[in-house]
Amino acid sequence: MKKLIQILTVLVLVISSFALGMTQSSASELQFTLPSSPILAVTERRNPADAMFETEFGKKYDLNNTPLRKFREIPGFYPTLAKKIGQYAPYEKVEDVLNIPDLSEGQRAKLEANLDKFTVNPPIDVFNEEDNRINPGVY
Repeated sequence: MKKLIQILTVLVLVISSFALGMTQSSASELQFTLPSSPILAVTERRNPADAMFETEFGKKYDLNNTPLRKFREIPGFYPTLAKKIGQYAPYEKVEDVLNIPDLSEGQRAKLEANLDKFTVNPPIDVFNEEDNRINPGVY
């Protein structure tokens, strides 16, 4: 039985190699030709989220796209000030965050002290659709 399985395995390998386009030009030289297939074509696919990490987004807090929980890293921002930042987005430039209505003097001072930590990019759906900005699923 074991010998039969070995013979069948070799037979299947030989037949499948011919099916893939194996040609023998001489006894010493074998060439394999694979059929062209879109599966074999390698193309670099990138989504907008991946492209964002090559910008300041990966190094600074993007006022239009950063999940609000990320603002916990800045003392005094989470949850109240982070919620206001998310509520009044999108922003066209970093300084627009100072125009949020109903900011207390303390909140305004915290924003001014941290302006260099912020950046602004156009809103991207993957970060903002549904509740992704409030709850990105990171626990």
